[in-house]
Amino acid sequence: MPAKDEPVVMKKYANRRLYNTGTSTYVTLEDLAGMVKRGEEFTVQDAKSGEDITHPVLTQIIFELENKDGQNMLPIPFLRQLIAFYGDQMQMVVPSFLEQSMIAFAKEQERFREQMKSAMGKGPMDMMQMATPMKALEDQTRRNIELFQNAMRMFTPFPNGGTAASPEPVRKDAEKSDELSDLKQQIAAMQRKIDSMG
Repeated sequence: MPAKDEPVVMKKYANRRLYNTGTSTYVTLEDLAGMVKRGEEFTVQDAKSGEDITHPVLTQIIFELENKDGQNMLPIPFLRQLIAFYGDQMQMVVPSFLEQSMIAFAKEQERFREQMKSAMGKGPMDMMQMATPMKALEDQTRRNIELFQNAMRMFTPFPNGGTAASPEPVRKDAEKSDELSDLKQQIAAMQRKIDSMG
């Protein structure tokens, strides 16, 4: 059994079965999705090689959830833009940006839940004196839209409504380095803006 703060180890066997070493039971991808939703930490290892395969298993869970009717969360333009970043010079900054965006979004969601819980715990007279829960919902929706718009701006190839120019000749390494530095500064500025919203 793992120590209290250590993630549970899942073993994946050649027959695709997943074994939870913490509970000594076989589990499904749906069980792992439930663990993620409950905030339970786990890693997945290939039973034969011991290789950490957590990333592909989590990706498989997302794939399964996206294929369930009515559960699509990833819009097609986002998926296209994400695919376009593979092999691109931006690939190395995308994971960090997405992670920070999701952390900011989760904080906003938690703040909204707390506001709703607080509003629902009041008596009828208190409710009439305070802003309506719908106002809180509108404010939360506006903040969430702003967060996603800021995140999506990063993935828009031509943010100023411009069009693609004819392909440029191969740039020198120094020019590429300057461009990468500029992009990093833009991402840092966007992160500061996201943090100030939270």
